[in-house]
Amino acid sequence: MVRMKSVLALVVLTAIGSAPVQAQEASADELAKANNPLADIKAFNVQNYYYAKLWDVDDDVANTFWFRAAAPTGPVLWRASLPVVQTPGSGTGIGDLQLFGAYLAVTRPDLSLGFGPQLSFPTAKTGFGPDVFQAGLAVVVFAVPSPTLQIGGLVTWQTDLNGDPTNVNDPKPNTSLAVLQPIALFQLGGGTYLRAAPLWVFDLEADEYHVPFGVGIGRVVKSGGTVVNLFVEPQFTMAHKGIGQPAFQVYAGINLQFSN
Repeated sequence: MVRMKSVLALVVLTAIGSAPVQAQEASADELAKANNPLADIKAFNVQNYYYAKLWDVDDDVANTFWFRAAAPTGPVLWRASLPVVQTPGSGTGIGDLQLFGAYLAVTRPDLSLGFGPQLSFPTAKTGFGPDVFQAGLAVVVFAVPSPTLQIGGLVTWQTDLNGDPTNVNDPKPNTSLAVLQPIALFQLGGGTYLRAAPLWVFDLEADEYHVPFGVGIGRVVKSGGTVVNLFVEPQFTMAHKGIGQPAFQVYAGINLQFSN
């Protein structure tokens, strides 16, 4: 897994530095949609969080590799996410599958707003996720106040439906998790942009949290009918509570959007 994340970060940095010869420049509309989590277009994303340093854990790292697919059906945008998790002492395994259905209440060129249920299915191996059914809500907003600036945010909350840590035969944890993701993007021209999109995670059940921040760089190009968005974003932790929370992480990804 560590080799995989190293290869991904290297590919992203190389692609940002020099676009392929066959790549075309994306339009202003495509540049805006490339980072819009509510873009009503089929997409497939590969994203990675490499946690290079953990609080109160010596000489160990962690990693989460996400596979995400999105597709619209009428006024609802569906997004499925499956993590592959590396944790200290447990090795590597599949986490819990997540599904988000966003009702697209506003779909203007300058503003997108969606909300709906978020579900989590117990697909995780022991040690790689709660392994319980979870349900909650999600709200996403994305605004384009100018051709050079895009801002937005994501708020989700979910809790368990069948947690029971007192069951000696099959204990399952109680969960209550809130996630906030502020989004800010500044276009530099030619498809290159600066970005800040940290995930602020609050484990309300365990009373732990992790609040990172950083500034990264990305590049959007078009190859045939596919818009390719590559980015890398180092993030430092501003505030945390709990053993094993990341102190420094690198967020990298390759997002693909396909013409209908």
